[in-house]
This record gives sequence, C-alpha cells and structure tokens, in this order.
Amino acid sequence: MARTREFDTEAAVSRAMELFWTRGYEATSVRDLTRHLGIGQGSLYAAFGDKEGLYRAALEHYRTTLAASGLRALEEGTDARSAIRAMLLGRIRIAVEGGGRGCLAVNAVCERLPEDPSVRRVVRDMQDAARDALAEVLRAAAERGEIAARHDPYALAAFLVTFLNGLLVSAKITPEARALEPLVEVALAALG
Repeated sequence: MARTREFDTEAAVSRAMELFWTRGYEATSVRDLTRHLGIGQGSLYAAFGDKEGLYRAALEHYRTTLAASGLRALEEGTDARSAIRAMLLGRIRIAVEGGGRGCLAVNAVCERLPEDPSVRRVVRDMQDAARDALAEVLRAAAERGEIAARHDPYALAAFLVTFLNGLLVSAKITPEARALEPLVEVALAALG
C-alpha cells in the first residue's frame, strides 16, 4: 500500500523557492532542500521527481505569486505612469530584500540558460505576461492622451520589461532601493 504524503506540498514549494532564491540552483543540494523543508529525500522525489522538478515548481510559484502581484499593481494604478511606477518600485523592493537576492526569474536565466529550456519557457511566460499587461496600459494611456503616442505601445512595453530585467540584475550588485529608485523616473521619461 502506498504511503500518503505527509507534508504540505504548497508550503514546501514556497520554502524551496526561498532557498533557491537565496542560494541559487547549483549551490542548493538535495540534502539542503530536505533539511530546509523538513522532509525525507524519498518524499521530495515522490512529490517533485527530482531537484530540477522542485526548482521548476518554485519558479512557477514565484510566477503566480510575486510576479503576478506586480501585474496587479498595473491594474490598480490611477494613471499609466503611477501604475508603472508602482510596479517597478515594487519589484525593486522585492529584489533588494534579504541583502539583494535579485529576482528569482532573472537569477534563473543567468544561472540555468541555455542548458535548461524549461526555465526559458517559464521566464518567457512571465516576461510575455508583463509585456502584454504593460502594452495594454500604455495603449489605453495613449488613447486618453496621458502619454505621447510616438512609440508603439508593444515596443515601449518591451523596453520597460528589458529595463526591469537590467534593474533586477543591478539590484544584486547594488541592493539599495534608494540607489535604484531614481532610475525608474528615467525610464518613465520614455513615455513622453
């Protein structure tokens, strides 16, 4: 008779996400994970297949929680500039927490590509969602006359996503919000 799982899978994924985010994929061993999660190696393999499966689950958890919260900031803004500013500043705060862990997705790209195409897919999905949400905010703002219509909203959104990626890498180098926040205003100037 098969044993039932005796741990909360969602909580385990969340805790694994924190460990991978702090240490990186390569520096985190299966032993580190089992200790941190308080589960046996057999349980980890039964639930996630292997360390890579748990890493993918952690990235997916990051996408559906922290990355998704940034997109919600776009929906809640009163105007395009305020909404984009709130999203970018929120991402800076997340990236500098814990001494400058950066962004788990950007870290994953830097550490795991080109060897791991599944990481590319998850991160591309995150970037596509951010670009599409930004493009919609920018399109609507241009129609309302809030921003200049001199740039294609899709291209401008792609620029902002690229800017954000660089900003999140910089957060690992200089994990100080006060040093990074003024850059947001420079990026917002591109809106015209």
